[in-house]
Amino acid sequence: MQLALQMVSGYGAEFSAWRMPGTDPAAYTNMDSYVERAKLAEKGKFQMIFIADTPALTVELGPQTPMFPMDPMLALMAVARETKHIGLVSTLSTTFNYPYNIARQFKALDVISHGRVGWNAVTTSHPLAAANFGAQIANRKERYDMAHESIQIVQALWGSWESDAWTLDAEGGKFADMDKIQPINLEGHYYASRGPLPIPPSEQGQPVIFQAGGGEEGLELAGRYASGVYANPYDIESARDHRQALRQSAARFGRNPDDIKMYAGFMFSLGSTEEEALGRRRQLMSFNPEEIPSRVSYLGSMVGLPLSVNTVDIDQSLATDMLKNAYANPMDPRSHRALQLLRQGLSIRDVLAHGVINYHPVVAGTPVQVADFLEEWFLAGACDGFSVVPDIAYDGVADFVDLVVPILQDRGLFHREYEGKTLRENMGVPYQYGSAKY
Repeated sequence: MQLALQMVSGYGAEFSAWRMPGTDPAAYTNMDSYVERAKLAEKGKFQMIFIADTPALTVELGPQTPMFPMDPMLALMAVARETKHIGLVSTLSTTFNYPYNIARQFKALDVISHGRVGWNAVTTSHPLAAANFGAQIANRKERYDMAHESIQIVQALWGSWESDAWTLDAEGGKFADMDKIQPINLEGHYYASRGPLPIPPSEQGQPVIFQAGGGEEGLELAGRYASGVYANPYDIESARDHRQALRQSAARFGRNPDDIKMYAGFMFSLGSTEEEALGRRRQLMSFNPEEIPSRVSYLGSMVGLPLSVNTVDIDQSLATDMLKNAYANPMDPRSHRALQLLRQGLSIRDVLAHGVINYHPVVAGTPVQVADFLEEWFLAGACDGFSVVPDIAYDGVADFVDLVVPILQDRGLFHREYEGKTLRENMGVPYQYGSAKY
């Protein structure tokens, strides 16, 4: 399997992690903290770090922290200079960035890092992001049409400096062969660029393209261009279906299905026992008691019960006569897990501590329990790897590297050394340079 460490905003998956003992409350602006986590992930042979991004402030900065770093490209630049092997992947919107700027930033970082960079090409639908650019959100079809144009122009710009154009003939006075550095002169409905981009290829040719959208439009975008996909399935069946759909989409564009890798989002809390891990998550929940009523109500909607902090004791198991009327909401794939835990007799607080309403599947338990979960999904063909998000970054990354990775290695599920020097080599995807050939 392959592993990506999702960096979030420097604190971890849980928005209250900044308040945990040992955490630097100012980690948001401390690039050394990003470098430290990346070095730990590199020690654990993670294939890459991943930074998601939306060009807007979308949360209330009262009890919680921002969701993303100040600037993902600058964070990756800091990491690039302090690491040697780990891949560096960031999101940059195709909706609110010109292709030339995207091409320049990512290719420059790819060259600086000696071929370790990836671009997560996504559309943006948040109205606050649109407002930051004085724009309105386009409809879904238009956003994906823009994305296709953007990626095609970016790849053409990446290849506009031909692979053998850099002569470096100091004696003859010829730095580069301008016959091999030519404009691309591409113009679409939304974007256009003359080019060329004055940057030579990196050791992997060009940055790896990732994708994270869903639906038919996302499948087409990924199948046509992406070598990696960040996905958010909550159960093995839907994960397997999504991975298969991605592989079929790649095949439709004449690609080898093995050349597209799907990374399932995954959150964890580690402890020497399951109770210790749950205690960690209960402490995180305790920082924001005002959120408990809404969480309890939401849990009720997941299992078909009118749960409220005013009608039930959240530190006790649900009464048997109430549980007999519970059912898993078919519209929410997380509901089966929630109902299972309630039927095991866990209190509502502990069911919530298990992360049943989190965005990704959560394992709160021992290193073996976490490894068991990853092994089950991977061997079931549900993914090619995982986008791993620790609950608390300051100790969660180190614990995963020191306690979980060795178990995966001993089981023959995870490599012990990097396969090569570039992100493409470590992902097992082919060299590519310039416009796609499909």
